[in-house]
Amino acid sequence: MADSRIQLDIVTPEKVAFSGLVEEVNLPGVLGEFGVLPGHTFFLSELKIGPMHFKREGKVEWYALNKGIAEVTPTKVTVLVRTAESKEEIDVARAEASKARAEQRLRERPEGLDVARAEASLQRALARLKVARA
Repeated sequence: MADSRIQLDIVTPEKVAFSGLVEEVNLPGVLGEFGVLPGHTFFLSELKIGPMHFKREGKVEWYALNKGIAEVTPTKVTVLVRTAESKEEIDVARAEASKARAEQRLRERPEGLDVARAEASLQRALARLKVARA
């Protein structure tokens, strides 16, 4: 009988953020959120900044991701991202402050503002807050 779980590895340049068998994975693809179950077809997807979640032993676990790629095979999902923070690692007060700073910069648009960087900062803060409150 085939295993009803799939190996998930979440890897950043600094660490393996998670490695284990899970029942399902949901990721923030650049073309939209997508889910993966055991036996999924092979594919690669670019990931955007956003929350991801997976089910392990019947419980949902959340991570905030910062851009990367996902490689999917029928037995494994490898997530390679700049950063990955679990729900427990997120400092809500820091994320709220980061969100407020990014929103203020985007509202005021000071001269020399790197808009793409400010928008990415806002998206990271929003992802962290969504994960923290999940």
